[in-house]
Amino acid sequence: MAHIPDGVLSTPVLITGAVVTTGLLAMAIRRLDFDRIPQAAVLSAAFFIASLLSVPVGPSSVHLILNGLMGVILGWAAVPAIFVALIMQAVFFGYGGLLVLGVNTMNIALPALLCAALLGPTLRRSDGRFSLIWGAVSGAVGVLLTGTLVSLCLGLSSADFLPAAKVVLATYAPLMIAEAAVTGFTLGFILKVAPELITIPK
Repeated sequence: MAHIPDGVLSTPVLITGAVVTTGLLAMAIRRLDFDRIPQAAVLSAAFFIASLLSVPVGPSSVHLILNGLMGVILGWAAVPAIFVALIMQAVFFGYGGLLVLGVNTMNIALPALLCAALLGPTLRRSDGRFSLIWGAVSGAVGVLLTGTLVSLCLGLSSADFLPAAKVVLATYAPLMIAEAAVTGFTLGFILKVAPELITIPK
């Protein structure tokens, strides 16, 4: 559950998410590399579709997030790519909501940027099986950080949500494995055929 629906979070959490996302979008637009727009469009579409395919896990459900993959490929361009996809999901399918859009964007985009900053340089220097390993780490870390942020948002909104927050975080464990596999193989392939696509945010 990367998409938190409207009507769940407290006002302070919603405001914090809106402010953080506004700041991230402003910085991303200032740093936008127009050569990355086609890649951003493709990955935004992939994120849009992957997020619609949910698999029930206990009382919740999970879906691919791909923020580790988007982060290391797009860098700052991942922020508007994620933002646009979340708007379309909220408007056309009712996933998440417009009031909680800032929080949902923050929860997915911040881990994407952290993966790009921390793992992007290592990925560019790696080769062979190590690119697969570091790609897998990027996918797993992106999911772990998103799950942690989602749980924090729920827990900070109300003490009544603490049990649910723990359950939600636990459901991200199998998703980490799936994301690690998808991201690892994808980035391993990209590094073989087009390593220049792996970006490092500036």
